[in-house]
Amino acid sequence: MHGPALSGWLLAALCAVTGLYCLLRTRACAGEERRAAGGEAVMGFGMAFMALPAAVLTPPGWSWAVYAAVFGATALHGLLAVRRGGHHLHHLVGSLAMVYMAVAMAAPGAPGAHAGHAAAGAGGIPVLTGGLLLYYVVYVLRAGARLVPATAPAGGPAPTGGGTARAGGSEMTLACRLSMALGMVAMLVTL
Repeated sequence: MHGPALSGWLLAALCAVTGLYCLLRTRACAGEERRAAGGEAVMGFGMAFMALPAAVLTPPGWSWAVYAAVFGATALHGLLAVRRGGHHLHHLVGSLAMVYMAVAMAAPGAPGAHAGHAAAGAGGIPVLTGGLLLYYVVYVLRAGARLVPATAPAGGPAPTGGGTARAGGSEMTLACRLSMALGMVAMLVTL
């Protein structure tokens, strides 16, 4: 059967490739964009680990505390960076969501495996999970709309460039952010 294990593998692969691209991007940029790429690489690799099917890797119970501490530190860094720009707020929300999922997975009664197996037991606060889902669905829709090429009106001049209207980000960077947001939606849905 190709049920949750296949989707877990696909999500883990998507997040790992995204993390790798962001890691490579840190070598090609500097300053604020480099720090953002580094944070996105950590997020991508963390999501890849969390999405691995439990049949492959069942982490010990203490690993969720370590996971929460790592993303708690990234959330603290994001909180300090929020004053420098709006995209840092998105990084802060992402880090806090990862802390939330790690705590939910470590809670008694949680399935104790990965987010892909969280549907079998209690996991998280429904209102908070719903709020995070709403945030990421809106983010996915907005980012996806920016990736859609602009079209020219009938008889008008051809558009110059695609739909990317983001300072400091190429279409590939935006696509990576979109894929991580989709991964977050998938993980939250199963929580």
